Amino acid sequence: MKKIFCQLLLPIVLLFITACSDDPGTGAIVVEWEQDACRRCNMILSDRFHAAQVRHSPVDGPTEIYLFDDIGCAVVWLEDQAWKDDPATEIWVNDYKTGSWIDARKAFYVTGQQTPMQYGLGAQLEAVPGSVGFETARVHIFKVDRYFHQHGAR
Repeated sequence: MKKIFCQLLLPIVLLFITACSDDPGTGAIVVEWEQDACRRCNMILSDRFHAAQVRHSPVDGPTEIYLFDDIGCAVVWLEDQAWKDDPATEIWVNDYKTGSWIDARKAFYVTGQQTPMQYGLGAQLEAVPGSVGFETARVHIFKVDRYFHQHGAR
């Protein structure tokens, strides 16, 4: 009787623990605006239309989530991570029109945006004239970083 009770109770307890978790296991997490800081530049996240997140889920360890005030900070920071090309690594960015989280690799980017670190990219789900995909956005980010974000330069 005790064994049957434990076999029935265990799945219920696991379901309860999973349902109460703030981390869904994939996707973007809830940001504490005006409290959380950018992993790269330490600026407080306040722009709900240009922030980004990186979720790394290693096979042999816990999921790690890193927050950024600008997609540019996320892309530049990720470049230095050994696991940057791991298919399990997710990159999320705010849609610049709605503020909703979207997959950064599937987003289309428009230039000319006023962003926290002046990379100037706004993400959206639909392609529009002049928008670019993620790989072209990466090239833009590294070009901006090379010319304008020389941390520690005089």
